[in-house]
Amino acid sequence: MRWKSLLKIAFKSILKNRMRSLLTSLGIIIGVSAVIVMVAIGEGSQEKIEEQIRNIGANMIIIFPGSMRRGGVSQGAGSHNQLTLEDAEKLTSEATLCTAVSPVVMSGGQVVGGSGNWSTGIAGVSPDYLTIRAWPLEHGEFFTERDIRARSKVAVLGKDVADNLFPDQNPVGEKIRIRNTPFKVIGVLSEKGQGPRGSEDDVILCPSTTVLYRIKGGRYINMMFASARSTEELPEAQEELRALLREAHRLQPGEDDDFKIRNQAEITEAATETSRMLTLLLGAIAGVSLVVGGIGIMNIMLVSVTERTREIGIRLAVGARSNDVLVQFLMEAVALSLVGGGVGIMLAFLCTSVLSVYVGVPTVVNPTVVLLAFGFSGVVGIFFGFYPARKAAALNPIDALRYE
Repeated sequence: MRWKSLLKIAFKSILKNRMRSLLTSLGIIIGVSAVIVMVAIGEGSQEKIEEQIRNIGANMIIIFPGSMRRGGVSQGAGSHNQLTLEDAEKLTSEATLCTAVSPVVMSGGQVVGGSGNWSTGIAGVSPDYLTIRAWPLEHGEFFTERDIRARSKVAVLGKDVADNLFPDQNPVGEKIRIRNTPFKVIGVLSEKGQGPRGSEDDVILCPSTTVLYRIKGGRYINMMFASARSTEELPEAQEELRALLREAHRLQPGEDDDFKIRNQAEITEAATETSRMLTLLLGAIAGVSLVVGGIGIMNIMLVSVTERTREIGIRLAVGARSNDVLVQFLMEAVALSLVGGGVGIMLAFLCTSVLSVYVGVPTVVNPTVVLLAFGFSGVVGIFFGFYPARKAAALNPIDALRYE
């Protein structure tokens, strides 16, 4: 009954000054909602990044050109490109831990055909590319090794390109011009969605030899994609590819690699680590609002102690103990914090819903974060309410009764 009575008195005191109580709790409300919303945005962004990387392909390994040094200064990634189609052929024929290997030759330009023109990226790849990317066709067929050897002028359109050049029709069999070179459309890729660099569907795939020798020119390719047999074998497959490429490039023991190899797990970890740090930073900044709200509670509770000095004196005079007064004021502070925390949680759910539905910002509300924010609001009430409660409990009954 004692605890029930103290809780009743605490809420009665809060409701007696509704506007002041609301303004006092505002810092906690904003703090709790800010923590939940900021962490939800961070985790939503992290999940989106992971989804986009998973969308690249399964068990994928990417081989990039290396970097060179000039005057002791690194010229940056890709500044020393020694990757060739012959390297891709060697890996395809000799790698035992990979199910598929494909060169990637990147180019771009204006594409004319159908109802207009479209500026897009052109990727020269091998037939294994679709296996690595787990990317099925929607219409038509993919080019073959025979097309690679013949440098055939055939193209497979991404969904965005097909929709813009040939709206509401199947473009298979139609002609397009890439940099004034005629190509025959033999297939259309199914919709892939967004990737780390934007829309995956805004691309045209052609035979690697065709892009390298007929469109781009030169000898070197941009990168290579490979797919390991399983996730568990990714590290071993990566080392095997590294050994084969060092052999192909005639690198001696002790010489640095003139290429870089990254697997999907490393790419995911690198991309999400930044997002995790951002989430922690946003959560920490939002957590400052909770501390500010706690200072507001302490300030108002000190004012309340001053205003209710005679009330405290009367309670002590009729038999209340110092601990009773301490607990009473402490419960008022905690009640203010928890009520503010509850309102903050409701506000946070409203904000995340608006951001997800109307603004398009990905959010993921973590129940653990909600509980931690609510619990922390209670801790803030105890921490910042203890000093005013202790001050009230330490009042001398005679001095309190004489206070005007």
